Amino acid sequence: MSAYVGTRTVASADELRSLLEQQQTEKSCFFLRWPHKVSGFCQTLPPDFPSPEGQLFDSQKELRWKQQGKGYSVLLLSANGAHPDFVPIYDSRNVQIQWDVQVQDAHPYPKTETRFPQGLDYREKDFNIGQRYFTDPETATVHFVALTVS
Repeated sequence: MSAYVGTRTVASADELRSLLEQQQTEKSCFFLRWPHKVSGFCQTLPPDFPSPEGQLFDSQKELRWKQQGKGYSVLLLSANGAHPDFVPIYDSRNVQIQWDVQVQDAHPYPKTETRFPQGLDYREKDFNIGQRYFTDPETATVHFVALTVS
């Protein structure tokens, strides 16, 4: 299948939760962000969901959301083709971009890193974090870097 980048808007936190539950697999991972804290890597939605921003990712896709008023803007970064509920990203000529992807290892910060409001320890989870680069083949520009988990 081909790489795909698409967007959609959901009207409420309940609709966002429903979308996330539909896309979640047993290997999925969440990472939620609030202005004062982060959830860290977790395999289920934390009780204080929703967050203003966050992501759900697995080995094939990443869903990112960001609060827009009462609703949420959602971005899908997929390695296995289009999803009918999302609108594809177009280039400046109004042509759908045919993305190139490249998978790389990721090197998360150590638990003691002070860039985050609390320590993050991904090593206690049973997965390996990686990255998938989405590149426009005509410009060789990396537009998105998605997290992956295996």
